[in-house]
Amino acid sequence: MIRTDIISTVGREHLTSNIENDEYSYPKAFAEASLTFKPIQNSAGRKFEKLDIRFVKDNISVLIETKQNFVKADEEQLSAYVEYEKALTGNKIIAILANTGNDDIKVWRGVVSDSDFLPKETALRSMDEYVDFYTSKINDKEKVMQNTYKLNEKLHRYSIPEKLRSQFVGTCLLALKNGLDYTTPTLRPTQIRARIKEVLEALLTDDINKAEKLVLLNRNVLDNQYVRGLSIEAFRDILKYIEENILPFINDKSTSGQDLLNLFFVTFNKYVGKSDKNQAFTPDHITDFMAKITGVNKHSIVLDPCCGSGSFLVRAMTQALDDCATAAEQEGVKKHQIFGIEFDENIYGLATTNMLIHTDGNSNIRQGSCFALTDWIKEAKPNVVLMNPPYNGQRIHLAPNYVKTWAKDKKEDPSKGLYFVKYIADTLNEINQPAKLAVLLPVACAIGTSGEIARLKGEILKENTLDAVFTLPSDIFHPGASASACCMVFKIGTKHSDASNPDTFFGYCRDDGFKKKKNLGRVEQIDPLTGKSKWSEIENRWIELYRNRTAEPGASATHKVTGSDEWLCEAYMQTDYSKLTEQDFQQTINDYLAYLVKEGRVHES
Repeated sequence: MIRTDIISTVGREHLTSNIENDEYSYPKAFAEASLTFKPIQNSAGRKFEKLDIRFVKDNISVLIETKQNFVKADEEQLSAYVEYEKALTGNKIIAILANTGNDDIKVWRGVVSDSDFLPKETALRSMDEYVDFYTSKINDKEKVMQNTYKLNEKLHRYSIPEKLRSQFVGTCLLALKNGLDYTTPTLRPTQIRARIKEVLEALLTDDINKAEKLVLLNRNVLDNQYVRGLSIEAFRDILKYIEENILPFINDKSTSGQDLLNLFFVTFNKYVGKSDKNQAFTPDHITDFMAKITGVNKHSIVLDPCCGSGSFLVRAMTQALDDCATAAEQEGVKKHQIFGIEFDENIYGLATTNMLIHTDGNSNIRQGSCFALTDWIKEAKPNVVLMNPPYNGQRIHLAPNYVKTWAKDKKEDPSKGLYFVKYIADTLNEINQPAKLAVLLPVACAIGTSGEIARLKGEILKENTLDAVFTLPSDIFHPGASASACCMVFKIGTKHSDASNPDTFFGYCRDDGFKKKKNLGRVEQIDPLTGKSKWSEIENRWIELYRNRTAEPGASATHKVTGSDEWLCEAYMQTDYSKLTEQDFQQTINDYLAYLVKEGRVHES
């Protein structure tokens, strides 16, 4: 493979300049960027400074080092260029070793490490295809949703209960991903279960909570009477379907793979929580948006105190790993920077499995109440908090000292989840730990101007800042829950009254480019003109408006508010009458009426 062929395949228009002797000079690039260049050298004292070929598009860099016949030691050189590129641009990386003597290549997505190596990548691709390694593939999402619904029907036929399905399938998927052999003709169901247990045992080797997690996964899944009751034919049929129709879509080394896996869990979780209005599982594209607006990177220490299936943790870990320049940095993120707490034992097992499928990051997930783990949270010192607390928490879900303040006839949290924000903010303020906190809450928390909600809003703003509020689509949790939600962003540890604070940003984000589709839930749409995801373009616009704090009629506003004010864009933005529809008017009336009913100000007839 000669240089001109490589350039032609990837795309000459994306080839970068700054070439010295046909190589890309990092010393020269650092000097032009007014950065200090510190060369990395190997044990023999050879300095690595110039890369053979470099391509850039959409904040993604493809780095190619050519060799006549590459060997393992050449990976050290390529790894040095990845470190330089991260320090220079912060771009996401595709790193490639390519032979000039034949067509052999080795490809890594991210850093040059075993965990980021892509063994199935054996031929060069175009730059647009490499960009796709970090973006979602819409058709894959729809296909995996269709396959998941079919799998649900199969599990129903084999009498696997709804509440067990998500964890059972996740456990099977994890075992298959790690080489489970279930095809030997003489195998019995007990032997398949034993092999799955061996996989779990091996994966949890370095986990300090290993025994607890194994007990839960075994008791709640593998030793469950319905799983034990599967015939060998049924067990094989389920595993074969997962292997052929779900596993191919799961690629934890690409962002699209992350999206698909979370979508898979969300699809099943609607069955887990179908009879429990307290559970509203966060759509994957919203977890992505929230991780971006809080600026998650390799330095972030992330906490989700109500982590559910681990969707926020997976997304935060993915984003942080993409920011890393070395395998050592990635290991640090996985082992020391991702923290989660889940109250429900079954969902806790799901979160552990989810993180294991994503190459670990599960070691700092605890089962229990976040209110009983105050010291653990303080020890973690999170600087980013992402959460979607229960909106109708019962007495057992909340802190005892808070429950004591409820009226005797009160069965559910009067704050609709807002108390979780106050608790986390107070906990971090006690140790002077600044943080960015993004939380999904029902619209009632934003428009409430009296009672417990108003009281807590005022209390929170004494020591913290309401940075932003985004009004989300009214059917954001469809089909799992019907709550209308908004995303609030707080700066923990900075008083809202601080003179240096800008006005709160309010975004009107009712349209996320998703549409309801029969039997598939809310499905991402493609723009017929551009061929691109509508959500991708919409997300970029939301983020741009927020970061620039732009007030745009019909889309956003900025306003100085207090705890006694409404915290919703609709109260402050100018109307863009050219885009107003009858549906918009009806939706606003419906939302307001629903709020009045919930507050007891009017009665349903």
